Amino acid sequence: MFSGGEITAQLRVALDARGGLLKQALKGLIGVVFVAMLLEVFLFNINFFLTMGYEEVDLADELQLPVDDDGCYRLSEIDHRIEFPDLDMSVHNIHVDFAGWQPAQVITLQIRYTDDAHLTYFYTTDYTYGPPDIDVSTAVSESEYIHVSAAGNVGALSIEIVDEDVSYPVRLVGLSINAPEPFYFNWLRFFVVVVALAVGWMFRPTSRIYKISMVDEPRFTKCAIIAAVVVEVAIVASFLFMGSNLVGVASKNYNYGAWDRESIVNVFEAGGDNAQQYAMLAAAFAKGQLYLDEEPPEWLQQMEDPYDKGARDEALKLGGEDYLFDAAYYDGHYYVYFGVVPALLFYLPFYLATGQNFPTAIGVLMAMIAFMLGCTALLDRFARYHFRRVSLGVYLLLQIPLIMCSGALYLVKFPTFYSLPIMCALAFSVWGLYLWMRGRASERPEGWYALGSLCMALVVGCRPQFLVLSAIAFPLFWRKYITKRRLLTPEGAREFACLIVPYVIVAAGIMWYNWARFGSVTDFGANYNLTVHDMPKRGLALGRIAPALFAFFLQPPTVDGTFPYILPAAFDTTFVGQTVREVTFGGILVCLPVLWILPFARPILHQRIEQRATKTVAGVTMVLIGAGLTTSLLDAEMAGILQRYYADFSFMFLAAAVLLAFIANENMREDSGLERLFRRGLPVLVGFSVLYIVLLCFVPESGWYASVYDWAYQDIVESFQFWT
Repeated sequence: MFSGGEITAQLRVALDARGGLLKQALKGLIGVVFVAMLLEVFLFNINFFLTMGYEEVDLADELQLPVDDDGCYRLSEIDHRIEFPDLDMSVHNIHVDFAGWQPAQVITLQIRYTDDAHLTYFYTTDYTYGPPDIDVSTAVSESEYIHVSAAGNVGALSIEIVDEDVSYPVRLVGLSINAPEPFYFNWLRFFVVVVALAVGWMFRPTSRIYKISMVDEPRFTKCAIIAAVVVEVAIVASFLFMGSNLVGVASKNYNYGAWDRESIVNVFEAGGDNAQQYAMLAAAFAKGQLYLDEEPPEWLQQMEDPYDKGARDEALKLGGEDYLFDAAYYDGHYYVYFGVVPALLFYLPFYLATGQNFPTAIGVLMAMIAFMLGCTALLDRFARYHFRRVSLGVYLLLQIPLIMCSGALYLVKFPTFYSLPIMCALAFSVWGLYLWMRGRASERPEGWYALGSLCMALVVGCRPQFLVLSAIAFPLFWRKYITKRRLLTPEGAREFACLIVPYVIVAAGIMWYNWARFGSVTDFGANYNLTVHDMPKRGLALGRIAPALFAFFLQPPTVDGTFPYILPAAFDTTFVGQTVREVTFGGILVCLPVLWILPFARPILHQRIEQRATKTVAGVTMVLIGAGLTTSLLDAEMAGILQRYYADFSFMFLAAAVLLAFIANENMREDSGLERLFRRGLPVLVGFSVLYIVLLCFVPESGWYASVYDWAYQDIVESFQFWT
């Protein structure tokens, strides 16, 4: 976007011009750090102050457990219950001190006790809730302090390991009650609070950031936007690398168990056998073939209908040899039905250069960064060239949810080959739209148009659903080439050809690829997928649409009182047929308040249309809303209800909401009551939207960090559930 020298020059000018603002920002940052320090010391360490007066009672001498040579007590699969029948004392907390040197794991403890209100152990009933099971990580000392709220003195106390997946023996250093908790300064929590407070302070209603015009002060605003994107990229990359089990790269200090002990960095297979399909396809391409090398089992080749999941499961029991799940099976060979562009873009060049499999997560990260940069550039283009009153504050406030709430962050949570084609389609789409926009303002638009159309066409080889975004070409180019008849001029015909030819070339390549594999130019291979349902016989059914649209848009989130507070949403349907569904977490119109501007689209667009001779922005907004509805309907009917599919259409609605917000902001009188309400309300709506997405990304799910490294995830839980 800018060269290093240009950025340096612009930054120097911006610093001179905005010295007062930067001084204010520095003062604000100091204040934010000070408040975060107070919160970390006094609020997040409240248990340190509440327990500092406790007199600890050591119960180790009363433990009836075997003792190892190192002095640790040993809990075994047979002997894993500790009971003190006659304690008879006040108990405020229990310190279960597991040996830190043993293999890290999460141990679920069942705590039971009697007190002045209960002569026997009490449990959860239909009308009361007893002591819950407690997760304790042997690697997280904060989790080893368990708070107890007893009625008077505790008579009997029982502590039992109830997790069936515990790896025995478990070593216990000691056990005590009423133990003063040590002081923990959690640097991760401190950094998160600093960032949250800094963002809140920056976007407060009286912030001077709302006075900085994108149009009038281009140098300063460009530098500020670049700085914001750098921070966003760093946060996203850190989140992706946190889920190391899915990343597929190893070094001496990262994923050490998969490190080859020779290379500085090496790659390894992550995600299971079926997750290597793109890598297998690259190896096949290198050999000049379109099908995968892996041979389908004989029993699969003998099946009359191999796409029937139930029949396939029964045949597997008899045949024994496993098959490649979620691959396309056709005429005795496995094929990859996922879009071919990611394989050509990442896997094949990497395989030809190194002979190894490209790590999918790195591809997801690269596509995510491209998406973030493209979103930022596209939004910048609209803000500077189609609106006069967009401030830096309003721009950044809308850029954040446009990126973070689009579903892309959830794809980063699971950076698998399922996520990569969707992420690539998002990246190609935003860059295609940006290049088209640049071409519209250029005296020689041919190159911009050709590159933009190439990006828009390549989405067919990633995620075909995103092709609906190409309809934005109508409001962008209709007036210029149709209404004004520029298409009939030699220059216009040449420009229009640059818009169309890339589609023709990409379509020809995709159609040849389909025909060479399946004998049909329109057959992408989805019907031959060995998945959970019989794709060739799925058919169309209107009954699938209503449950899917409810889940996609209107399903309220399910929440509880424990971190990360969001649970899988309930699902039920009256559709008497097969519904493909994985866990989802609520509809976007309910969970993303920033979209609540969409019901007011009609009056806002009407106002814009009355004010402008051209209808470009209004047309783009309407197409975005229509494209989002179309894509969600396609997913509902042809694919299913999966959380990652939200990324197919969320960006379209968010982009429409951003443009509507720009239009509304354009028509507010400065310092009016409506503008003040806008400044106060928009940060709140954005804040809750981003908070929902962030919490969603920390929900424990199968295969993610929380299940693979549950002992480390417990550290995150303790950090943000500090009062337990």
